[in-house]
Amino acid sequence: MSEMFWHDWAGLIGVTLVLVAFFLLQAHKLSGQGYAYQVMNLVGAFGILLSLIFGTFNLSAFIQELAWFLISVYGIVRGVRLRNATVGPLP
Repeated sequence: MSEMFWHDWAGLIGVTLVLVAFFLLQAHKLSGQGYAYQVMNLVGAFGILLSLIFGTFNLSAFIQELAWFLISVYGIVRGVRLRNATVGPLP
Protein backbone atom coordinates (compact mmCIF):
# COMPACT_ATOMS: atom_id res chain seq x y z
CA MET A 1 0.00 0.00 0.00
CA SER A 2 1.32 3.44 -0.88
CA GLU A 3 1.97 6.13 1.69
CA MET A 4 -0.96 8.40 2.49
CA PHE A 5 -0.31 12.13 2.67
CA TRP A 6 -2.13 14.79 4.69
CA HIS A 7 -4.35 15.68 1.71
CA ASP A 8 -5.40 12.04 1.37
CA TRP A 9 -6.51 12.07 5.00
CA ALA A 10 -8.30 15.39 4.48
CA GLY A 11 -10.22 13.83 1.60
CA LEU A 12 -11.13 10.70 3.56
CA ILE A 13 -12.31 12.73 6.53
CA GLY A 14 -14.25 14.98 4.16
CA VAL A 15 -16.00 12.08 2.48
CA THR A 16 -16.81 10.58 5.88
CA LEU A 17 -18.32 13.86 7.10
CA VAL A 18 -20.48 14.31 4.00
CA LEU A 19 -21.73 10.72 4.11
CA VAL A 20 -22.42 10.76 7.85
CA ALA A 21 -24.29 14.07 7.48
CA PHE A 22 -26.42 12.60 4.69
CA PHE A 23 -27.10 9.42 6.67
CA LEU A 24 -28.11 11.40 9.77
CA LEU A 25 -30.40 13.55 7.62
CA GLN A 26 -32.07 10.45 6.18
CA ALA A 27 -32.36 8.92 9.66
CA HIS A 28 -34.08 12.14 10.85
CA LYS A 29 -31.32 12.73 13.39
CA LEU A 30 -30.32 16.06 11.80
CA SER A 31 -32.31 18.83 10.19
CA GLY A 32 -31.33 19.95 6.72
CA GLN A 33 -31.80 23.51 8.00
CA GLY A 34 -29.57 23.03 11.04
CA TYR A 35 -26.04 24.26 11.59
CA ALA A 36 -24.65 20.79 12.27
CA TYR A 37 -25.75 19.46 8.88
CA GLN A 38 -24.54 22.54 7.02
CA VAL A 39 -21.17 22.65 8.79
CA MET A 40 -20.56 18.93 8.27
CA ASN A 41 -21.16 19.43 4.55
CA LEU A 42 -19.01 22.57 4.45
CA VAL A 43 -16.03 20.99 6.23
CA GLY A 44 -16.44 17.73 4.33
CA ALA A 45 -16.47 19.45 0.95
CA PHE A 46 -13.44 21.53 1.98
CA GLY A 47 -11.50 18.38 2.90
CA ILE A 48 -12.34 16.79 -0.43
CA LEU A 49 -11.34 19.98 -2.26
CA LEU A 50 -7.98 19.93 -0.48
CA SER A 51 -7.41 16.34 -1.56
CA LEU A 52 -8.22 17.27 -5.16
CA ILE A 53 -6.05 20.39 -5.19
CA PHE A 54 -2.96 18.88 -3.53
CA GLY A 55 -3.44 15.28 -4.68
CA THR A 56 -4.75 13.89 -7.93
CA PHE A 57 -6.86 16.57 -9.62
CA ASN A 58 -10.19 15.63 -11.18
CA LEU A 59 -12.09 18.55 -12.74
CA SER A 60 -15.58 17.06 -12.50
CA ALA A 61 -15.12 16.08 -8.84
CA PHE A 62 -13.63 19.51 -8.12
CA ILE A 63 -16.63 21.30 -9.64
CA GLN A 64 -19.05 19.11 -7.68
CA GLU A 65 -17.26 19.70 -4.38
CA LEU A 66 -16.87 23.41 -5.01
CA ALA A 67 -20.63 23.60 -5.63
CA TRP A 68 -21.26 21.54 -2.47
CA PHE A 69 -19.04 23.92 -0.50
CA LEU A 70 -20.71 27.06 -1.89
CA ILE A 71 -24.21 25.68 -1.34
CA SER A 72 -23.26 24.92 2.27
CA VAL A 73 -22.02 28.49 2.72
CA TYR A 74 -25.31 29.74 1.26
CA GLY A 75 -27.28 27.52 3.66
CA ILE A 76 -25.36 28.77 6.68
CA VAL A 77 -25.67 32.44 5.68
CA ARG A 78 -29.37 32.02 4.93
CA GLY A 79 -29.94 30.28 8.26
CA VAL A 80 -28.17 33.07 10.16
CA ARG A 81 -30.21 35.73 8.36
CA LEU A 82 -33.49 33.93 9.02
CA ARG A 83 -32.68 33.46 12.70
CA ASN A 84 -31.67 37.11 13.06
CA ALA A 85 -34.86 38.26 11.32
CA THR A 86 -36.96 36.06 13.63
CA VAL A 87 -35.17 37.05 16.84
CA GLY A 88 -34.58 40.66 15.90
CA PRO A 89 -31.67 42.84 16.87
CA LEU A 90 -30.29 42.58 20.39
CA PRO A 91 -30.97 45.56 22.69
